[in-house]
Formats: sequence, C-alpha cells, structure tokens
Amino acid sequence: MVKFSHGCWHPAADTLIDWAVEVVKAETRDEALHFVTVISMTMVFGFQADKLRGDTLNNPTLTHSLSSPIDDVLCLSSTHWSKQKSVTEGPHFELFPDGQAQHTSAVKTSKSGEALGIQVGDLSATVDTRPKSFDLSFHAKGKLLTRLGWRSVGYIKEGITALHPRANYLDPNKAWETKSTDWANDSVLSLRMSVEIWNEDGSTGSELTYKNIPFFLTSAGYGVFIPTSNFISLEIQSERTTRVNISVPGESLSMYLIYGPEPKSIIQRYTAVTGKPALVPAWTFGRWLSTSFTTEYDESTVTSFLDGMHERDIPVSVFHFDCFWMPAFKWCDYEFDKDYFPDAKGQLERIKKRGIHVCVWINPYIAQESAIFDEAADKGYLIKKTDSSVWQYDFWQAGMGFVDFTNPDACKWYQSKLQALVDMGVDSFKTDLSERIPTGDAVYFDGSSPEKMHNYYAFLYNKVTFEVLAKNFGEHRAALFARSATAGGQRFPVHWGGDPYSTFEAMGETLRGGMSLALSGFGYWAHDIGGFEGKPHPELFKRWIAFGLFSSHSRLHGSGSFRVPWLIDESGEADKVLKHFVQAKHSLMPYPYGSAIETHRSGVPMLRATFLEYPDDPMAWYQDTQYFLGDSLLVAPVFNAESRVQYYLPQGDWYGILDCKIRSGGRYVTEEHNVFSLPVLLRPGSAIVRNMTHGKDAVVYDWSEEATLLVNWAEGMDKTVRIPDHENLGSFKLVLQISTAGQEVKIDVLEGVAASSMDVVVVNKAVESAGLEITGGNTLRLKEGFSKVTFKVR
Repeated sequence: MVKFSHGCWHPAADTLIDWAVEVVKAETRDEALHFVTVISMTMVFGFQADKLRGDTLNNPTLTHSLSSPIDDVLCLSSTHWSKQKSVTEGPHFELFPDGQAQHTSAVKTSKSGEALGIQVGDLSATVDTRPKSFDLSFHAKGKLLTRLGWRSVGYIKEGITALHPRANYLDPNKAWETKSTDWANDSVLSLRMSVEIWNEDGSTGSELTYKNIPFFLTSAGYGVFIPTSNFISLEIQSERTTRVNISVPGESLSMYLIYGPEPKSIIQRYTAVTGKPALVPAWTFGRWLSTSFTTEYDESTVTSFLDGMHERDIPVSVFHFDCFWMPAFKWCDYEFDKDYFPDAKGQLERIKKRGIHVCVWINPYIAQESAIFDEAADKGYLIKKTDSSVWQYDFWQAGMGFVDFTNPDACKWYQSKLQALVDMGVDSFKTDLSERIPTGDAVYFDGSSPEKMHNYYAFLYNKVTFEVLAKNFGEHRAALFARSATAGGQRFPVHWGGDPYSTFEAMGETLRGGMSLALSGFGYWAHDIGGFEGKPHPELFKRWIAFGLFSSHSRLHGSGSFRVPWLIDESGEADKVLKHFVQAKHSLMPYPYGSAIETHRSGVPMLRATFLEYPDDPMAWYQDTQYFLGDSLLVAPVFNAESRVQYYLPQGDWYGILDCKIRSGGRYVTEEHNVFSLPVLLRPGSAIVRNMTHGKDAVVYDWSEEATLLVNWAEGMDKTVRIPDHENLGSFKLVLQISTAGQEVKIDVLEGVAASSMDVVVVNKAVESAGLEITGGNTLRLKEGFSKVTFKVR
C-alpha cells in the first residue's frame, strides 16, 4: 500500500510532497478548461505579501484540463512533465467502444477574476483562481459532491536521500502524483480501505485479486473512474480519514467524475465510457458441469457423469473440460490428450447430441514442452526480454512463454488454434489465468509499457478469444468463462469469481466479491458451487447449490475432487437439491434472460447490491449478504449449516416464490429454511413470468407458451414485464404493461401477440371479479390472443 504521509504533519520517510498552491494560468478552450498550478512543498508564496518575478523560478507546475465527454461526466487530467514516456506510452483503455453520445445540453464554460467554471447538465466544477487558494469543487444541482482542496493535488517523490528539496527529481520513474477527494459522510462502494489495483493470482481467500477495476461508486451520487491500466494505489479513509487518496506512478493522472445521482445511472454512464456487457446466449444460463482441476478423468469419466445426471433427471446445459484435457507439461498446445481422449472429435459430437454445449479450459501461457512453443518463439509471437530473448517462466508450466497480443500476427496465430477447437465442436472457452504477466524487462511488439500491460493483458486476451466465438456463432451467441479482468472487460462475458475455499465463510466472501465486481460494470457472474479448494461438506454443498442456481450463471467446479452430487453426499439428498434448483431456474428463464437483455442495453448488472434498487433507504447501503437478481427478485442465501438466515427488507409486502409466503418489509427478518429453500422474494409492485410446464428439462424453450404471470400487487403499481424471444435472441416476443389503480388491475399487451393462454396469479390478493375464467381465489386464465384485460382484487 502507498501512504505518503505520517500523520497530519509529516511526510513518510524518504518522501517529498509538493502540493498544488495556486492557479498561475487559466483559460477556457472551446468546451474545456485549461489551468496551470504552481506546486511547492514549502508554500513559497504563502509567506510573502508581494510576489517577485524570481518567485516563478525553481518551482514545478501541474497542467490541468477539465472537459466533458458526455452528459453528467467531467474528465480531469493533471500532468507534470508532458513529454515523458510514462504519459504517452500505451496501452490505453478502449473508451466509448459503442460510440460517444452527443451532449443533450450544451457544455458551458466561464471565467471571472476569481474562478473558472464548467457545467454540463446538472454537473459543474469550479476552480478557484485566487492567489494561494487552490481549490477544485464539483457540484450537482447546487450541492457539493466532492472537492480537491488544500493539499489534495500534488507531485510526490519517494526515495529522497539528499536535503535539497528537489535533489532527485531528475529520475522521473520515481515520481508520483496524488489526488484526494473529500469523503466524510458518504459510503464508497466497490473499493474499501487500502486497495492496490494490480491483477494477481492469489485465490479469493487472500488479499490479492484477479480483477482490479479502477472505478468506485459513492452514496453521494457520483462515481470515479481512473482511466489507466497502470498500478494504482487507493487509500480510502486510511491515510486521511475524510479522503480518498489516489496515486499512480509517472507524470500524469486522470479521472472521470461520473454523476448519477442514482447508483444505476452512475453505472450506466460508466459503461457508456468503458463498454456495455455483451448479451450472452440463453443456453449459458443453464447448469455448467466441470471435470474439476487436478482430477483424473477421461472419456469414460465424462460419460459416466452425464449418464448419472440423466438417470437422476438433472438437466445439464454445458459440460466443461478443465486443464487436463491437454497433456501435462504441454499447456497450452490446444490439443486433446490422445492417451485419454483418442476420439475427441467424436466424443464432442456425442456430447452435443445430448443437447449439451461444450467448453474447454485455456490460458495464454505456452509451455516449453508444447508442440507449438518453438513455432511461437521463432515467429516472434511471445513476449520478449530487453535482450530480445523470449521471456520465460517456470511457475505454472515449465519454461512457458506468454502470447504477445499486441502483435497482430500473434493474435491471428492464436485464434487459428482456437478455431480448430471450434471446428471440432467447442462452443466456449474458459479463459483462465493471465495475472502472472511480466513487468520490468518485458518487451512488447507494439512498444507498450510492461507495467501498464500487466493489468491490460487480461483485456486483450479475452477480447481476442471472444472474437473467435463471435465470428463463428454471431451476435448474442458468444460467451467466455473468464477469470481476470480490468476496466472494459465486461464487454467479453461471462466472469466467475476465482478460487474460493470450500467453507461457509468463503461462500459469503464470494457474494461480496461478486457484488463489488457488478458495481464495476460487469453484467454477469458465476462462482464455483461448493468452493474450489477442498471437498465441500454435504451441507455446504447443498446450500451453495441454491446460491449458485440463483446467480446469473451456475457452474459445479472444484480443484482436487469431482463436483457431481452423488460423490459428495452419499445420502442422495444433494441429487434432489440440485434437480430442484436447476428446474426452478429453468422455470424462471423468461426473467433472467430478459434481465440479461436489459443489462446488455443499459449496463446495469444482473447481480445488484440492495442499494441499487433502493438507494433512498439508508439501511440498503449496508447489506452484503443479500442481493437482487435483476430488478425484481431479492435473494438471501443461507450461509451456515444451522438453516438460519437474516436479511433486510425495504418497505412493502414481499412474496417468496419458493415458499409462497408473504413477508412485511421495513425491518430485518430472521428465518429458517431447509436445503430445498431460501428466501427468493418478489418485490412489492413487481411481476415475473414463470413456466413450470416447459422449464423442467431445458433452459431454452418457448418462454411464452403456457406461462404463468406472478403479480405482487401494490398500490400505484406500474410494471413492464418482457418475455424474450427464444429464437430471435436479444428481442422480446411479448411485452406486457401491468398497472393498478385502487382495486383495479390492468394488463396491456404493448408488443407482440399473446399466442397462447396465460395464467395470472395475484400472489397477495384474491381476484374479485373478471370477465375471464377464474381458476382459483387469486388466479385467472387469460384467453389466447388477449391484448388487454382488466380485473379487480380484494
């Protein structure tokens, strides 16, 4: 962690801090502000009544630019030495990949004798240009959001050994810049305390992280994106108790301040900058079954697992071959091990005849024993050292090299290896690893900075891999299963959490990590059901099954033991639990896939912290053991073997879709649930479609045929329910509008045609009267081809 101060009065040991003192030059440039601040550790101008021309000497400056790329977003950049390599050298994030929208309101700039100003929509910034009064404040609708004031923008030098204040400034590689934002009464979500933005392979049970996204969100109505893939250190209330300190090595630092004010709006604008999640195919929402990591398996093993699932009537959507589908010491040669899979192509064909898709594990490291290592090395497709030799490493596969994705020819070569697998019948790739990327003496084809490439490598790796699938299968039909990421990686889903331990504590950590990732713009999320490290206890496994099937994506996977339920729970109960929750998820498919379409369009994730749906409820900001799946279902997993769960409900009546019970909100609820249940609650004033008839055996079916509409009535309800088209992915077959006024409920077909009858169940009211068939106290049957219906409840 990087702390530059020691308390309030002293810098850290061997550290010099030059703080911005005042603006010495200020101007408006078209729709942007440009201003230069003089910086001085000793506050040169602070003790003089009158400035002399000589006071302009021997002081560094910081040059700032403040502009607005899109509505309600301001970009601040600050530069010390503008022509240094650390400023100009790539890689750079691919910003606005979907195009940069035009401002709906004009960007206004202003200049007076005391201040510069810029405003776009409701967001504005003011720079104090008075002597010795540096201050940059951000406002929205007259309210102060945050500020960069006294001692909050500076240039920092570490490793000071001489007494002269700037004795070692000739070494720009040791220069640091920091920005701070006031943080007094606001919650900072997605990042907490001391945080280093640096991808590392260390398991989810450590302080290291696979996915580091330089973005955080606050309850004050704004988020901050730091658009660099370089190492970033954030001290969040850990160096200054009212500030977030941001530091980056080099000569320049930028940040996007993104105004909401609602958290969803912040994420929508952030993903407009970095990219929206792709829409993944519907089959990915079914259950994934894996061979696990270090297990001994071959074709007969795989067949026995699929046969076992079939015998128990447990649907499988995807079968995943983990590492040892390739020979040991030869990862990755992208070839099936002929000793274990003598007829790999035929095996894949046999799996696909069962209606099951195929995924295989890969990584971008090429072992020295791989048949393709020499080819890659000789053609310059691997990262090199400064002496032009191949950068090699032993910690994973012996003598491995790293594919250089900045080399266009290397990308084509790598994609040709994956294309051969697609031609065999592979539908998806698990893009593992890519965190152990070299720095220091590493040399890239395009001259990129190895330090900046360390985090950015995961973006290129997943992008190049995703392109193969998108080219073969088309729009909305490509999906990865990715581990590492940086900003923009959400464009290439799906992502899973990494390697958790097989414990209840790790199960809870998994949810917290998933919500943090989702708050950083990642639309979908999965985790290893049962945990990765260790063999899960049957009780843990059954609870994790429920949690995993009520995540957007669901995979059974582990390290040294198989994750088929009959090998974990000899009683056979886990078999029944798995079948129960797989079928429950299948029956709900109109809802999760419809939510995925909205995620793709808006950027708002499927996995949502409670405050995303209830930002005005103060208690919602503190809930980290529950979540929303989409906008209508609140899920509270059971994180213990005692069957006990406590969760918080905002105001209103909540309906349990599994236990058919109503809970009153505005309070904490404590309940006990057996292994076939957990709180999955339909929010007040919401409605979802369920299909118990066709959803038992398949994840993709006609979601509108013989469907049941569950309506949780509320006064003033106005809810749009969308039933996706299972054939034309990305579109909706039927769009219904449900509204209430008093006791009257109206259902209008806004789009599409109601091709078959539909049951409507008002879960918390009895149907009083209707000109339709009433099949029960709270159920009515809508006739085929309906376009509008009105009925009453009591």
